[in-house]
Amino acid sequence: MPTVRRSTPAARREEQGSTGPVDPPDGNTPMHNQAPTPLDNRRWNIRALLVDDDVPIRDLLCDYLARFNIEAVGVDDGEAMREALADSPFDVVVLDLMLPGEDGLSLCRWLRSESDIPILMLTARCEPTDRIIGLELGADDYMAKPFEPRELVARIQTILRRVRDDREGLRADQRASIRFDAWRLNGVLRQLQSPEGMVVPLSNAEFRLLWVFLERPRRVLSREQLLDAARGRSIEAFDRSIDLLVSRLRQKLGDDPRSPRLIKTVRGEGYLFDAREIG
Repeated sequence: MPTVRRSTPAARREEQGSTGPVDPPDGNTPMHNQAPTPLDNRRWNIRALLVDDDVPIRDLLCDYLARFNIEAVGVDDGEAMREALADSPFDVVVLDLMLPGEDGLSLCRWLRSESDIPILMLTARCEPTDRIIGLELGADDYMAKPFEPRELVARIQTILRRVRDDREGLRADQRASIRFDAWRLNGVLRQLQSPEGMVVPLSNAEFRLLWVFLERPRRVLSREQLLDAARGRSIEAFDRSIDLLVSRLRQKLGDDPRSPRLIKTVRGEGYLFDAREIG
């Protein structure tokens, strides 16, 4: 089995024989010129898995994240990503689109089929289709390269705050489980169970969208309302992402997109959730 090299600030200090900070490889890079105030992430105990084969940038980002109390582990490819995830838990995966072997989209699809861990995708491509496909596969957010590392910190913080708020809100909600049309959505386990008793995996965004629909049945909800409730407004947010989420959710609910019964399109206004026997 090949040796997997993992990037962490502590590991690189050990390699350099020093306990001091690691200098960036290029003092002219914008990352070097950042002097932000660290965010209060200690109470979250954040662990991020950074999957990127650009070693200098990956190491630099790992060091930068460490300044904000985010323990970042860097790996090169999909094989190393799977090994790292099997070894220890992570709170978020930062996944580059262009990787050797399996690309980021394939790995995003695999991750979403295995867990609901938040996924932030990175890409140097400017094609809108990359962003759309990434969101279709279940990514929680998207950033285009080049970017300021301070924005990466903010995106990670936003994603994890959203997940934390979701879980705290569900704990406060007495309806930890909602039934509709022989389906069951477990708010504590964040699982959707089919009428046949099979567990249907949901991404974080899909789960939030379905929960919003169940809380507001038989009401027309605009794309903007759904975007605010299900994903939260961010720099990269756009209305088309709600259409993609609805399409994915319909597919998982077995709702015919040509003649949907559960999630109905109200032309020019938004969507309406028309399930029976919600309770």
